[in-house]
Amino acid sequence: MKKLLPTSTVGSLPKPVWLAPPEKLWSPWNLESNKLHEGKQDALIVSLQEQQLAGIDIISDGEQTRQHFVTTFIEHLSGVDFENRRTVKIRNRYEASVPVVVDEIARKKSVFVNDAKFLRKQTNKPIKWALPGPMTMVDTLFDKHYKSREKLAWEFAKVLNKEAKELEEAGVDIIQFDEPAFNVFFEEVNDWGMAALERAIEGLKCETAVHICYGYGIKANNDWKKTLGSEWRQYEEIFPKIQKSNIDIVSLECHNSNVPFNLMELVRGKKIMVGAIDVANNTIETPQEVANTLRKALEFVDVENLYPCTNCGMAPLTRNVARGKLSALSAGAEIIRKEYKT
Repeated sequence: MKKLLPTSTVGSLPKPVWLAPPEKLWSPWNLESNKLHEGKQDALIVSLQEQQLAGIDIISDGEQTRQHFVTTFIEHLSGVDFENRRTVKIRNRYEASVPVVVDEIARKKSVFVNDAKFLRKQTNKPIKWALPGPMTMVDTLFDKHYKSREKLAWEFAKVLNKEAKELEEAGVDIIQFDEPAFNVFFEEVNDWGMAALERAIEGLKCETAVHICYGYGIKANNDWKKTLGSEWRQYEEIFPKIQKSNIDIVSLECHNSNVPFNLMELVRGKKIMVGAIDVANNTIETPQEVANTLRKALEFVDVENLYPCTNCGMAPLTRNVARGKLSALSAGAEIIRKEYKT
């Protein structure tokens, strides 16, 4: 019998200090060549152990082998120049120095498949692997070649699909596409963004998820949230399109956010990864706080479709805080499981 309320993280977890400097995104590696490869595998094992000790049911790689959830994938593609970077505004929020698309996009070899095979050997639990979504990839670089966000997204969707199929073969149970850009560019999502995502999942037999949040707990994102008012209704713009799609699971931000819970009605029938852990502060939730968030979600989601999760990745947090939050997530889910058994 399948476990009720299976818990998971969105993806990233803090890296050990010997692998990369803590509490920052795009953190540089502390190791090189063979030592780096071995260090990444060691970090994967540590990440797995911490998830299992915290009682997490669906295991992720903690993104231990990548510097960033988008650019690490792009680094492995041809047609992108990482040397001559340009500064762009990401999601209309903050500036970053990004690579430039200078030629046709191609994936010469797999990116994460060997890491997924390694993780698969370490655990019998279901594993989830996150890939960047096509639209968010487009929003994280400068395009000098295609000169069309839609065309570039379509090319990314094709290479993502190849990677996803090989991840499925490697034993990954859920492939998640991270699309925070969906919360910003509504017209494009409805015009071509969702179609590009459908192309990325084409032919997959494993479960698929789309993760749409309000970003990591960095200052630019936290400042943006303060401008959104007392109700965050961005999901309302895109959920109807997602509801009609072939995506199985929708991952969204809930805890400590101003997202009205009733917006989940718009994706009724889909499985919902409900963000019950706030990644934008160092306060460790109590199990009861997690349970309260899940109870509110259960007014709009059938219990068999509810997957307790984090709001976003936890890479910028300390390991102690992340551990505490993971344990709280498991304990909160257990409170609700017991209520459903009695």
